[in-house]
This record gives sequence, C-alpha cells and structure tokens, in this order.
Amino acid sequence: MFTPRHPFLLVAVLLAAVAAWPVRAAERMSFIRDTEVENTIRAFATPLFEAAGLNPTAVELHIVNDKSLNAFVAGGMKMFLHTGLLIRAESASQVIGVIAHETGHISGGHLSRAHDALANASSQALIATVVGAATAIATGRPDAGAAVVAGGQNIAIKNLLSFSRGQESSADQAGILFLERTGQSAKGMLEFLQILSGQELMVIERQDPYVRTHPITAERVDFVRDQVAKSRNSNVTVRPELEVMHRRMRAKLFAFLEPPARTLSRYKANDTTLEARMARAIAYYRKPDMANALPLIDGLIAEFPNDPYLHELKGQFLFENGRPAESAIAYREAVRLYPEAPLLRIGLAQVELELGDDSLLPQAQANLVQALRSERENPFAWRQLAIAYGRAGNEPYTAYAMAEYAIRTGSLSEASYHVDRADKLLPKNSPAWIAVQDMKQAIDRAKRKTN
Repeated sequence: MFTPRHPFLLVAVLLAAVAAWPVRAAERMSFIRDTEVENTIRAFATPLFEAAGLNPTAVELHIVNDKSLNAFVAGGMKMFLHTGLLIRAESASQVIGVIAHETGHISGGHLSRAHDALANASSQALIATVVGAATAIATGRPDAGAAVVAGGQNIAIKNLLSFSRGQESSADQAGILFLERTGQSAKGMLEFLQILSGQELMVIERQDPYVRTHPITAERVDFVRDQVAKSRNSNVTVRPELEVMHRRMRAKLFAFLEPPARTLSRYKANDTTLEARMARAIAYYRKPDMANALPLIDGLIAEFPNDPYLHELKGQFLFENGRPAESAIAYREAVRLYPEAPLLRIGLAQVELELGDDSLLPQAQANLVQALRSERENPFAWRQLAIAYGRAGNEPYTAYAMAEYAIRTGSLSEASYHVDRADKLLPKNSPAWIAVQDMKQAIDRAKRKTN
C-alpha cells in the first residue's frame, strides 16, 4: 500500500468508530481529500444545487476511493462520487449529468422515503457506515497518499443504496429540469446512461455498482434522449474552463491512483498539455524520480505562477523527499495564492512542525486554527494542533486539541482522559472550556448507549 508521509490526496478509512455498532473490515470505505478535486466537483455541482432550491454549502460532497463507476446519496444531503466515475467520465458534462441526477434524488426526498428500508437493513453497522461518513473520516493522518485501503462495498451496501425504477425516473426528470434551469445540455446525462445501459445484460459480478443501485431501463434512456432532442440547450457546450478543470482532475486522480508506468503510457512525453505534464510529474514523483519530476512541475509553475495547486504539488514532492525547508517555501506560496483553502494550510502547518524550528510554532498554530474553522471534523488537523501546542508547552490547549482528536477518531477512553485534563486546566468559560463541556456530554451519551 502506497503511503507517503504528506497529503496530496487524503485517503481516509471510514471506520464509523463513534457509532453504536461495530463495523466489519469488509464494510470499510476509503475517501480522498484534495483541494483542487473538491473545488472542481463543487464548481460542477453548485449551480445545480441552487437550481434545486438547495443551499450549496449544506450539501456535503465526498470522493470515494474506488475504481468502480458509481455515485450515490446517503445520510441526508451527502453526495458520494467514486474516483472510478471521475476518471472514466470523458467530459465534464458527463460528471455534471450524474450530479444532476443525484441532486434529483436529494430534492425528491428519496432518502426520506427509504428510511424504513434503512431501518430494516440486515446490517445496522452498515447504516452507521453510510450515514456516519461525514464525521467518521478518522484515520488520524492525511498521509495515505493515493493508497487503496482494504475493504469496499459488499452486497449489503448495494442493496441499501438501491433506488426503485420509479425513483430513478423521477431523479432523471428532476436532473434534466435543473440542467435546463442552469442553461446546460443533458447530453452528458444521456451519454452516461448509454455507457451503462449495455451492462444490464452482463452477469451481476461484472456490472458496475451504479447499474445495480440505479436500474437502467430502455424507458429511462428513451426519456432522456427525447428531452435532449426537445431542449433548446441541447447543443450548449460546457464552459471551456470547466472542461479544463475536468481534464486536470482526471489526470491528477489517474496519476495518483494508477501505477506510474500506466500514467506515463497514457500521458506520453510528446503530450504538452497542462494536465499531461502534471500527470507525468506526479508519476515521476511516485517512482520516485525527482530528477524528472521537479523540472516538470517547475516548468508548469513558470508558465502558471498563480496556480496554487501546482505550488502545493511541488511542496509535496519536496516534503516527501526529505526537503522540508524548500517544501515550506512552496506551501507558503500556495497558501498566499489561496488563503481560504484549509487543506493547504494544514499541509503548510505539517511542514512547519517537521522543520523543528520553535520560532515557527505560532505560524503553524495560526494555520491550523484557521483551517479548523471550516475543517472542524478533520482529526489530522486536531492532532497536528496538539503537537504544536505541546511543543510550545501549552498543556491546557494540548489536552483540548487531543480531546477533539480522540472524539473524531472514536476513542472514548482516550477522549475521556483528555477531556478530564482539559476541563481542569482550561480557563473556565473560555471557548475551549465550553467545547470541552459539550464533549463531556457527548461521551456520557455514547457510554450510556454502549451499556
């Protein structure tokens, strides 16, 4: 399993440790975190969410590290997209079409109607796995790179996430409406359905999960084809910048998730597009072959100096190869260019702590505190903050940060220990002390459930 020390793609194993039920190893799911990839998906999805009358910030987007072609919604307004789908989709419009369809499930209340089915599912642990996805990304470290974590989705997950044919048709209709409202073509949705429709005749073991959980029928394909033919937006193309974002996302995921040799074969040396050069740089970095990786990334930065994601990549390349001082320069530039990105700040803070220079501790703390304002459920960030406070000799806030970390990794005994220490050491009525009181109540409730 490829596990570099520093995050570019944060892959987390969904253990659902804070849930009431144990989760078997076969029911794990792994997730990827990356600023550029997440922003690309969010750019595709936001207009559709708004067209559906949803608050875009209320819909959680999760990227599942799985080669299969699949997407689903679960646990309220949570949408999950497999890396297999993102890599295999040939255009931004195909991904947008899938997102439009899944948005139709959310807006149609299909999850609420499926509540009884969830309650009667054979594996209560499975329910905890799916519904708890947003808060149980809890490996405690974002340095698993593009590792493929053991586990996956068994037949229970396939059954649990299945929708009826009627709901599928309803989601198609809603998705097309949202595409129309945003002035986009439904051709991408039609292309995706056509890709999948041929799998209906395959044996179940060879079908992609999307086919098993989202029944594809001739009627559905015909309906979407008819809507495309009638729509005034049928020939509207996706904005060029979105296609560029899609190509970059696809290349980046492929380069991190596939063997370097496959990447170099797919993105050949005579391909001078931005995404091809970026993919080759990642492939060489993973070999590792820094003599080829660094010139490629430096050439891209020289051409696109204001691209924070390229500076982030260079920062990772250098950090993973034992050059933290140079890595810090690259990460600082990435944060300067994109100060609102919490994952970039977390990456910079990790490098600053790795340098072992106590004069950098205030900067590392500030970056982590800023990142946690929007990444409060990120266990790795809390762990790094605990390290920063510990090195600074701030015992009360070290205990507080460790308590937050333990809560998010599902360790009740460890959480109880740190919560008790923080309760005694923190100034009464301070924001951290008040948060500790909430944690104490959460721990008490969890203990009562297990008794």
